[in-house]
Amino acid sequence: MVWSSNTTASQNTTVELVDTGNLVVLKGSLKRVVWQSFDYPTDTILPGMKFGRDYLTGKEWYLSSWKTTTDPDPGEFSWHLDTNSYPQNLLQQGRLVKFRGPWNSLLFIRDSTLNRNVSFIYNNESAVAFSPILGNNSALWRFTLTSYGIIERSVWSENGQQWQVIFALPKDICDTYNICSAYASCRIEDSRTCACLDETRFVPRNKKDWEIADWTGGCVRRTPLDYKNGFDGFIKYSNVKLPDTRTSWFNRSMTVDECAVKCLENCSCVAYANTDIIFTGRGCLLWFNDLQDMRDVSKSNGGQDIFVRMASSELGFFFTWSRYAWRKRRNAKGWVQLRACESRVEDIQLPLFSFTQIANATASFSADNKLGEGGFGSVYKGVLEGQEIAVKRLSKTSTQGVDEFKNEVICISKLQHRNLVKLLGCCIQEDEKLLIYEYMPNKSLDSFIFDRSQRMLLDWMKRFNIINGIARGLLYLHQDSRLRIIHRDLKASNILLDQDMNPKILDFGLARYFEGNETHANTKRVMGTYGYMSPEYAIQGIFSIKSDVFSFGVLMLEIVSGQRSSNLIVHSQHENNLIGHAWSLYKEGRSMELIDASLAESCCPFEVLRTIEVGLLCVQQNARDRPNMSCVVKMLGGEDALPQIKQPAFFMESELLVSDFAPSTYNQTVSNNELTITELDAR
Repeated sequence: MVWSSNTTASQNTTVELVDTGNLVVLKGSLKRVVWQSFDYPTDTILPGMKFGRDYLTGKEWYLSSWKTTTDPDPGEFSWHLDTNSYPQNLLQQGRLVKFRGPWNSLLFIRDSTLNRNVSFIYNNESAVAFSPILGNNSALWRFTLTSYGIIERSVWSENGQQWQVIFALPKDICDTYNICSAYASCRIEDSRTCACLDETRFVPRNKKDWEIADWTGGCVRRTPLDYKNGFDGFIKYSNVKLPDTRTSWFNRSMTVDECAVKCLENCSCVAYANTDIIFTGRGCLLWFNDLQDMRDVSKSNGGQDIFVRMASSELGFFFTWSRYAWRKRRNAKGWVQLRACESRVEDIQLPLFSFTQIANATASFSADNKLGEGGFGSVYKGVLEGQEIAVKRLSKTSTQGVDEFKNEVICISKLQHRNLVKLLGCCIQEDEKLLIYEYMPNKSLDSFIFDRSQRMLLDWMKRFNIINGIARGLLYLHQDSRLRIIHRDLKASNILLDQDMNPKILDFGLARYFEGNETHANTKRVMGTYGYMSPEYAIQGIFSIKSDVFSFGVLMLEIVSGQRSSNLIVHSQHENNLIGHAWSLYKEGRSMELIDASLAESCCPFEVLRTIEVGLLCVQQNARDRPNMSCVVKMLGGEDALPQIKQPAFFMESELLVSDFAPSTYNQTVSNNELTITELDAR
């Protein structure tokens, strides 16, 4: 006997293969399930199957790889939901951990497209598991653990009649378990790969080994904790993959403030975090050993905040007040959480104005001076020290919080380029957060190119100059500035026009820079704008300078055509979005039909065709095929020959596999807000 259902046959027993792929043994007239194949997964999970453990029965649902691609004997790889402490996913080769994924209600870290189709089962006494479900409009998919140790998520393509792999783990060096060791974070976009969690407070244990890319020693605190004589607090680090939890403690009912108190009360506690970032916002997770296996991860792909315990000398000037406030309140019912990092301004070289100064400059934020508003708050025109200014005032309920505010201040204060909006100063006073910019009289690019009357003011020469100005600004961000910056939200409404119609890039709240300490976007909301996001960022959360190149390519096509990228363009032979329409015309040798009708008399056909072709090069589906911005600038100037253009991403005709599942992805990861740049924050 090689297999048995372990079920005794009896009358009224039937076997049924149901539509989900589950083979079930049913008994009696009520057809009670006495056995089912979904309880015994091998190397594959389908929608409806469970992954985890039942504490009462001891039953565990996990994946075990095949020995080879053709031999279904159990292989050496397994994928478990580790439940010894706070649950986490472990990919193991024998006993060796190869990859780890935290559980945070976004169970599949770095696969946010799946998370909304997961049913969670959590009970400390009975079971901890998840069960993927198939949505009404979802494509058929599966998870498979391959014989060579890769977890693949595949979608069934009806057109190709085959499984298309759309997501795989591990997929880069930072997915290697604990590659950077203790108190260090893996950064895929950084040439160093590993960096201490905070290079002002942590240093490599062995600097010489670290310099030759031997990170096994990890990092250590610059100032050790002094539990007896010191007064500890916490530094918040955002958008990280939480450390290994196999030696952790957790309580799902505690608040974040209660969690901080719990950690301070235990001398062995080194950090804490919120366990649930999706549903209730409650839960406490504590670590008692060195923090290991961390990497930088965006919010949309499961990145979280972690509060790391620090000695008082590492907490800056703000800590003096925090210490007094804590002592004053520690015997009261309330609690002041110490988050010194949110109030430090040590790395910002920017004028600070008082709230009174800004209120006077804007006539107390009068309605007459209001330029616009959005989810972040309002923008006002004013005059400060004889200069016209634009003031962005974040509302107290704004989704743009301290992290994003600080991110924008730090980024722009370090940048000087004629094609970037100049930040003149800021104001931080109690609950008020204000940014003061130079005033742009011509408002935003989208207020011109998408307006039937205003677009007439932009002839081809002005549009071509705007395209070249934006390209030079991006080149500066990517290559020539002291910080290498990825904007991540480049679009027409984030381009301001000065009195001479010169373009200036705005809004660095979502930007990422790569030198020293990193400041991340607000972890409370998703990032990006539909229509401008590259496929690798929208689907997998991978971003790089090539993500900005893709957005710039979309922007070029919008400037040439006067059409929004997200609009559906109905043509006599096809129905596509802007990129698909441009690609179809290019293949048919009719690219000049793409241009805005108002440009017919002013345009230079050679420049128009070259601009369209460069735009299509920038939106190619594979990031490796896209040019960098230095090449783009040269190609726009006619200096470089153009390579062959490959098929772009988000082409909306049915043969492209991306279009089979991209729409469900966007609903999770992007914003559709298209406010104008007069509001200065167009998300």
